[in-house]
Amino acid sequence: MKIAVVGTGYVGLVTGTCFAETGNTVTCIDIDQEKVEKLQGGTVTIYEPGLEQLFSRNIKQDRLFFTTNLEEGIKDAKVIFLALPTPPGEDGSADLKYILKVSDDLGPILKGYTVIVDKSTVPVGTADKVRERIAKNAKSNFDVVSNPEFLREGVAVEDFMKPDRVVLGTKSPEARKVMEALYSPFVRQGNPIIFMDERSAELTKYAANSFLATKISFMNEIANLCELVGADVDAVRKGIGTDSRIGKRFLFPGIGYGGSCFPKDVQALAKSSMDVKYDFRILNAVMEVNATQKTRLIPRIKAYFDGDLKGKTIAVWGLSFKPHTDDIREAPALYNIEELLREGAIVKAHDPEGMKNVAKVVGNKIQYFDTPYEAAENADAIFIATEWPEFRAPDFEKLSSILKRKVIFDGRNLYDLGLMKELGYAYFSIGREVIHG
Repeated sequence: MKIAVVGTGYVGLVTGTCFAETGNTVTCIDIDQEKVEKLQGGTVTIYEPGLEQLFSRNIKQDRLFFTTNLEEGIKDAKVIFLALPTPPGEDGSADLKYILKVSDDLGPILKGYTVIVDKSTVPVGTADKVRERIAKNAKSNFDVVSNPEFLREGVAVEDFMKPDRVVLGTKSPEARKVMEALYSPFVRQGNPIIFMDERSAELTKYAANSFLATKISFMNEIANLCELVGADVDAVRKGIGTDSRIGKRFLFPGIGYGGSCFPKDVQALAKSSMDVKYDFRILNAVMEVNATQKTRLIPRIKAYFDGDLKGKTIAVWGLSFKPHTDDIREAPALYNIEELLREGAIVKAHDPEGMKNVAKVVGNKIQYFDTPYEAAENADAIFIATEWPEFRAPDFEKLSSILKRKVIFDGRNLYDLGLMKELGYAYFSIGREVIHG
């Protein structure tokens, strides 16, 4: 099938590459000339494990193309995916200007029946708006389908190639037939393609992410309570996670969630609820909990250093919002770095993938190092903000010899309390006993 993907961001590039991998001819379109030239030259513009191999293979086999010309890119396309950004506005609502602008542009240049697919995360009613904008100038028949993505950064290729489910919102029998054929190679093991109306599909994405964000925030609240009553959040997590009604995932406490999806989607769903005069009280609480949780360890750091961080060197391990990605959007590390700098601390940072992106935002206010040990050398403490695998089993003997003080503030609960006691570290984590060293 001939497919066009408008937008070469995270979702668009993964979507286009994975569809090409199953034999489709895919053209990805973007207005960023520099980015398109890089992609045409064989350079992947995002970091995502497993993507580069598929990307290179499909370019070589002439199944994956890139252009800045919309009309050229959609020529002969049976399906056009809109994978465009929907950044939050000042009021928390999703900004649809990019999607609606492309919808206006598509109308006059469509030729023959085409399925237009909203792949971006969009508020309820967006499919109707897209349909209306295209129809103003369309001379050919078309349908608009809502197809929300459920990709997890770090495992997005696997999620796309082997999805838990595919959600498709359409009332059109013809569009349903086209989309079912397109997705059938990805669900051969029997995972469902779930058809519904467009509005239900749009709400499904927001509901899923908001529920997971709620689960995370609930567990963080439990962790905070554990600290006050002398309980261990790891024990509580295991005790409730083995309940099949609850499940084990998204129960790990820490310094809050970040990224491009959870913060934006929770905020957008709350705003959509307000627009129809519904007070979604749980979501408001989730946002409040997460905002305070991100810097949960800062008061402990200040207290440890008797309220004075001026001149203290803190090694921050992890900058991306989660491991296996270079995405720093809403990353808890950034909030903590801002607080540390405000208090006069010196920040030395390491992240396997996120440093270049942080440098664009923070600049030379902090120092960047190629290894966690270089960042830790002569530091007064280590602050762990992201649970990269390479941080889970460091050489503690080496750390002991290069740190000024054997102090770790762990926002991701990476280390065993018994081990920290044995090694003589002062160790502060989330929802667990404090080890004073």
